[in-house]
Amino acid sequence: MKKWIVVWTALLLLFGCETKEHKKDVIYIVATTGQIADLVERVGGEHVHVEALMGPGVDPHLYKATQGDIQKLSQADVIFYNGLHLEGKLGEIFSKMSKTKKVVPISEAIPKEKLIDVDGVYDPHIWFDLDLWSYAVRTVKDELSAIDPKHKQTYEERAEEYISQLMKLKEEAKREISSIPKQQRVLITAHDAFHYFGRAYDIEVVGLQGLSTDAEYGLKDVQQLVDLIVSRNIQAVFVESSVSKKAIEAVVEGAKQRGHHVSIGGELFSDALGRKGTEEGTFIGMYRYNVKTITQALKGE
Repeated sequence: MKKWIVVWTALLLLFGCETKEHKKDVIYIVATTGQIADLVERVGGEHVHVEALMGPGVDPHLYKATQGDIQKLSQADVIFYNGLHLEGKLGEIFSKMSKTKKVVPISEAIPKEKLIDVDGVYDPHIWFDLDLWSYAVRTVKDELSAIDPKHKQTYEERAEEYISQLMKLKEEAKREISSIPKQQRVLITAHDAFHYFGRAYDIEVVGLQGLSTDAEYGLKDVQQLVDLIVSRNIQAVFVESSVSKKAIEAVVEGAKQRGHHVSIGGELFSDALGRKGTEEGTFIGMYRYNVKTITQALKGE
């Protein structure tokens, strides 16, 4: 640990001395995940330059900072991260950075009673509850307004417009998910990323691993999930873009050995967005894609 701290400090000093060219009067922001970067861009517009540390298919639970990440973080005007231990391996870096610059967990304004507590740990996957994500939008808006009061009205208008879009998306998702027969509303994935989604749309959620992909699972966990699938005649399970498919494939094979066919209903975006330039490369596009994929698979379409 001491060796890492020495190396980290040296890198910070080295990269802190370098300067990176950014447009004048534009706030340079580093966000951890794609969904946070997308949010900041929606609120900040032309007044921000945003870079995400983690791209498509990257698991934030296991992510470790690279030398390039340290450089970006050291040069950022503001750092936005999820918090609630989503970026568990970056916590020490954020703690040190916060002594010299603004480092903001976008989950900080969400009332604790609105969070899901799993065995004493708050579920960090807040973006799947669009009401909670609206708190994050306002946190970003407030931070940008404090840094750049000249454009406060613009940030407020853009934030409210984005929240309006999120509320329309929520109603759209409710209609889609409610079209799935109640007994078929069971969402099985590799890890517990969809509890907020399940609460919002009245769909049962079961994950093979815990809240973090860092959690281990064993043969007993696979067998229990197979028992559930067979006993309830579940027809589809889902893989995730940022998690290895091996775990879910083992579940599918286990069900097959029991004489029950369960298909992989599709790949969901849980902890990361899709590729830039695609529909799934934006938060709203990703959310809409997940809803459509889940609905079609669980309805057997």
